[in-house]
Formats: sequence, structure tokens, C-alpha cells
Amino acid sequence: MKIIPTPLAGCVLIEPDIIADERGYFLRTFCASTFEAHGLNPAIDQASLSYNRAQYTLRGLHFQAQPHMEDKLVRVVNGAIFDVAVDIRTDSKTFARWYAAELTEQNQRALYIPRGFAHGFLTLTDETTVAYQIAQPYVASLARGVNFSDPQIAVRWPHPPSVISQRDRDLPALAAIDPTSVSQ
Repeated sequence: MKIIPTPLAGCVLIEPDIIADERGYFLRTFCASTFEAHGLNPAIDQASLSYNRAQYTLRGLHFQAQPHMEDKLVRVVNGAIFDVAVDIRTDSKTFARWYAAELTEQNQRALYIPRGFAHGFLTLTDETTVAYQIAQPYVASLARGVNFSDPQIAVRWPHPPSVISQRDRDLPALAAIDPTSVSQ
């Protein structure tokens, strides 16, 4: 498994070593000791799936506020996504910057998104399933988000979303987020 740094401190792209033969393939999707060796949180409190019927479905940009900010490991089980991490740590040198990776069932890459980041994705295919491993418990009262079209962040989505929830449409701009909700 290769741990590939991104321009955003703590956010890394994970590329698996795929062992293929006539039966198919095998790969490790997670290794606690490899995560620890690279300074990543190896804890897993929950695992979740997100199924998306239609191409160009947008989810995000979501985060969980203090004291339960989340470390996430995101990968695609079926289909493809444009996966986005946004640094919302007000004391960070990369505050309000974003990074995106295409995660597909073919490339088997994963994105590790540390606490203090908002996360979202746009599906690139119909019938897309996204798997999450999350280090902290979900606390509904701490669920927050940043608007996907916030000009301060200016994510360059590869296509306008065709499906987006009203909740995600109504998320506030980054400037309206209480900085204490993401301070470390």
C-alpha cells in the first residue's frame, strides 16, 4: 500500500498493491500499522456505505464539529466518484483549499481525510457505492457542512450536480462556520 501525500497536510491518497491472477485480485484496504507508521489515525469506530442511483449525484461538503471531528477513509466499491477534501482548519496554512481525487472500482484508491476537513463527492457513474471507515462515532447534533458552491473554496466540480439534497443546497458558506467548531 502506497501512502501518497496531497498538498493538504494530513490528507493522503492511498494506492493499494493489487495482486492479480487468473482468479481475480486481492488487495489490502486497511492496515493499522501502516497508518500508524505514516501518522494517520488507525482507529475505526464505524463503517458506512453510501449508495447513489444516478450519475452526478453530489453529497457534501460535510464534517462533524468538535469534540467529535472525524477522520475518514473513503473508497469506491462500485462506480466512480470525484472525491473532495476541504481544509477548514482556520489555523492551517491551507485553510479553504481543496484537493480532489478520482476514486473508482478499477483504481481501488482511497482518500484519507483527517479531522478538520469537510468532505464531499460527485458521482461519475450511475449505481455508485462509496464505503467509509470513520474513526469517531456519529453524533447527529454535531453534523455540519459547507456549501458545495462556496466561491471562497471554489471547487472545480467536473460536472454540475444533477441530484443534490435540499439539506446540502442549504449548507452555509465557509465564512459562516463557527471557527471553534473545528479548532483542534
